[in-house]
Amino acid sequence: MTTTIAVIGAGARSTHALLAAEALRRAAQAIGAVFAVEVRSDRGVLNALGDAQIASAGRVLLVGNEDLDADRFASLETTAVSIEDVLSDAAAVLARLPEPPPAKAVATQMHIVAVTSCPTGIAHTFMAAEGLQQAAKALGHVIRVETQGSVGARDGLSEAEIRAADVVVIAADREVDLARFAGKRLLKSATKPAINDGKALLTRALAEATVHGGAAQASNAKKAEANARSGPYKHLMTGVSFMLPFVVAGGLLIALAFAFGGIYAYDDAHRGTLAHALFQIGGKAALVLMVPALAGYLAYSIADRPGIAPGMIGGLVAANLGAGFLGGIAAGFIAGYGTDWLNRHIKLPRNLEGLKPVLILPVLGTLLTGLAMIYVVGGPVAELLAALTTWLRGMQGSSAILLGLLLGGMMAFDMGGPVNKAAYAFSTGLLASEVYSPMAAAMVGGMTAPLGVALATRLFADRFTAEEREAGSAAAVLGLAFVTEGAIPFAARDPLRVIPSLVLGSAVAGAISMSFGAELKVPHGGVFVLPIPNAVTSLGGYLLALVVGTVLTAVALRVLKKPAPLATVA
Repeated sequence: MTTTIAVIGAGARSTHALLAAEALRRAAQAIGAVFAVEVRSDRGVLNALGDAQIASAGRVLLVGNEDLDADRFASLETTAVSIEDVLSDAAAVLARLPEPPPAKAVATQMHIVAVTSCPTGIAHTFMAAEGLQQAAKALGHVIRVETQGSVGARDGLSEAEIRAADVVVIAADREVDLARFAGKRLLKSATKPAINDGKALLTRALAEATVHGGAAQASNAKKAEANARSGPYKHLMTGVSFMLPFVVAGGLLIALAFAFGGIYAYDDAHRGTLAHALFQIGGKAALVLMVPALAGYLAYSIADRPGIAPGMIGGLVAANLGAGFLGGIAAGFIAGYGTDWLNRHIKLPRNLEGLKPVLILPVLGTLLTGLAMIYVVGGPVAELLAALTTWLRGMQGSSAILLGLLLGGMMAFDMGGPVNKAAYAFSTGLLASEVYSPMAAAMVGGMTAPLGVALATRLFADRFTAEEREAGSAAAVLGLAFVTEGAIPFAARDPLRVIPSLVLGSAVAGAISMSFGAELKVPHGGVFVLPIPNAVTSLGGYLLALVVGTVLTAVALRVLKKPAPLATVA
């Protein structure tokens, strides 16, 4: 199949360019075309076309009148249109393109191995794996994908498979250990490109992957990582992903302790009882490790294994100072960047290099982090956290509703993306300070989006295609389990109508939850943790928030979405 490539020159109109790119991709997908889109704006170049993509292209679509670097396509047939034409009717634009020249010879079958992973290790991990597998099949390549999810690695890659691979693709939103891929051609990406356009990602990997482990490559990778806007965020999400199991285990055990022994299960009067023991395990052990785990693995993401000890020790210092999760984040970044700097600047004779990871870096990194937390960072951060905690606990009326609106809306805005994860990380971190209302608002907002979509596919079937109606059942299950990503397929097809509907319903659900003062002591689980006594307070109001938000989302979808052209109601 001949590939069509497009270049969008947007200048300052970056939002219009992204919408146009998505419209072209959906229109191409509808007719089974292989399509790659490069976006050029004042923010830089997104999804840059590689030499291999240009060489294999049959035709070129030039969109807009800004810088397109069109000289690259001198030997290809080009068609120019405006961004407005694409936004108005992308399918019509593709239909006007001239017939492509005869297809070029099919490329040699390549062997690809890939690893996918996301901070929570649930939806994005497996959606990215599926996107890569379908793309490889469509392109005629062989692929093996290892998923590093919430329960560890599945379908692990063997040494033989790695040796035989032509290229390695890492589609991850957190740091992945790359040591076993030394010497292989490798390309790193987030999960979103694998989910949205796996063909383009694999094509780019085959054309642009560089050898992992070489001195020059490592230097360039460090520079690129340092300059990447998503670098600190990615490190933070790595820490959050390792922290979550401690929070889940601790929160549930504390809830069970309260269920068996009441809200004073922790005092000496209950010593020797099962409730007291459960509280000791959950509150005095699991949650105590929450902040050190966050800081330690945040530092690990930056400095690899030498950063773990300084990060964890710095996190425990932060917890002892009362700096909580904010202090843990600060300790993680100090330990990570500090240890990485020490590792790069301390030069030892070759026969003494082995002392660095086991003696010099842990000691100096811990000393640097600990002293910085005690004398510089810890005190101000503890005061900031105390002020934040006091403000959150004292919120009533309109201020509580406003926070609920914000958190709920953020959870639905990008469904597992940076905005969603920011709201979730903020809410989860406050559990260590015994502030539980934001967690309740975040989880109800995250459940509402996929549940609202699922309800809309049943009540207003004419607004959805047959494929979308079938996917509604899966979205319902994911919504009940607090997997907001269940709404992504619907938003990807019609973002301008679906995303506002999701944000509206989730924001209202979060606001209702906060207005009832609902508190949630566990950071995940969806409706399956609600029956646990004391896991959530104001259960009636919380369920009301979930129902109202879900119904409002469905109604908004009915109002905003147009009838599906080929929809038939069974």
